[in-house]
Amino acid sequence: MASGKHAPKRDRTGARLWVIGASTLVLGLAAVGFILVSRPPSPVASATVAKPPPDLTVVHTAPTGGNVDSASTISVQFSTDLAPRSPMPTLSPDVPGRWAALSPSLVQYEASEPLVPGTVETITVPGGVDGMVGSRGQHLAATVTSSFTVAPGSTLRLQQMLADLGYLPLTFTPASPLTSPTQESSAQIGTFTWRWPNLPASLTSLWTPGTYSVITKGAVMNFESQHALKVDGVAGPAVWSAVLQAVESGQGNTLPYDYVFVSQALPESATVYENGAPVYQTVVNTGIGAAPTAEGTFPVYARYTVTTMRGTNPDGSHYVDPGIKWVSYFNGGDALHAFPRASYGFPQSLGCVEMPLANAAIVFPLTPLGTLVTVS
Repeated sequence: MASGKHAPKRDRTGARLWVIGASTLVLGLAAVGFILVSRPPSPVASATVAKPPPDLTVVHTAPTGGNVDSASTISVQFSTDLAPRSPMPTLSPDVPGRWAALSPSLVQYEASEPLVPGTVETITVPGGVDGMVGSRGQHLAATVTSSFTVAPGSTLRLQQMLADLGYLPLTFTPASPLTSPTQESSAQIGTFTWRWPNLPASLTSLWTPGTYSVITKGAVMNFESQHALKVDGVAGPAVWSAVLQAVESGQGNTLPYDYVFVSQALPESATVYENGAPVYQTVVNTGIGAAPTAEGTFPVYARYTVTTMRGTNPDGSHYVDPGIKWVSYFNGGDALHAFPRASYGFPQSLGCVEMPLANAAIVFPLTPLGTLVTVS
């Protein structure tokens, strides 16, 4: 029998196990890879999604309506907080002062002067890309406007300021100082005093505090004339605005206080007062019985160094008199003026107060617009 070497036996079971393990690993990795590749991304948690900023709107403006007090506070309330450097609302007509934030969503106007009596004030809250901006960058969608009307000013306060500025023959002394500049247009407690002693009763009897009498109207007309306003004696918003500014700046009357008293007692005369003292007297002629000079007190409303005077005679015919000098109209067609006559001192005119030429030239500079003329 032949003999030989035998090769060692392989452990087929181990080989099979290794092959099976490797295959399982490959399949596992493939399955994991499939899972990693094919799994969709996880959704972002809803709590992390940024919410859009709330709309910026105007909740309300104040004040509104009519008869608003001149010391009222102006404010605008928004629906959400404003950005620190957001544009601010505007006022028309302009009122000196500035806007300030009372809270992140409320702005108020800090006025340094009162609202002008009688004025229609408009608040404009700007919108759009150049308008109001919220704290998160949102813009007011559109411009918002609102208006209110300031109450008319009181006659008493107007008199107090005109006296303070020297347009009345009185002074006013307040009982206490103002606590805020916005109170400037509100009537104060205080005392009026005549500026000069021994003023004629025909003038002092015209005065009533709080009443818009002819003495106040004359002062307003004088003020209007000196401030390039329409001279009509009506204390509207333009007059109030100018008077308040004059008080603020201390810009008082630059003229003396003049007054003319025309006496129809024979011989007729006119006495001119300046700052309470009689400074000139002249003979005059007043109107005849068919065309008398109206009695009463009236402010000078128009003046001419020379003009043509026209009118109707008592018989119905018409007259035209050119070249009449030194004319100061005070009541309709009645005027102080020069007129040549053979004599003076008794009724001869058709309602005017006539004077010799030289005398009228002296009187004319003493009768600026608003000067009171009393015929008695």
